[in-house]
Amino acid sequence: MKMAVSKRKSKRERRMKIAIYVMIIAMVLSSLTTGVALFL
Repeated sequence: MKMAVSKRKSKRERRMKIAIYVMIIAMVLSSLTTGVALFL
């Protein structure tokens, strides 16, 4: 992708990506903890 992206949007996109990654990690951790609780 060789499109001219404004610097203002890049920061927002980075923050959105970080937020999405954090949400995914939180979901994985919650699922793992629930799985461990079920096994125990």
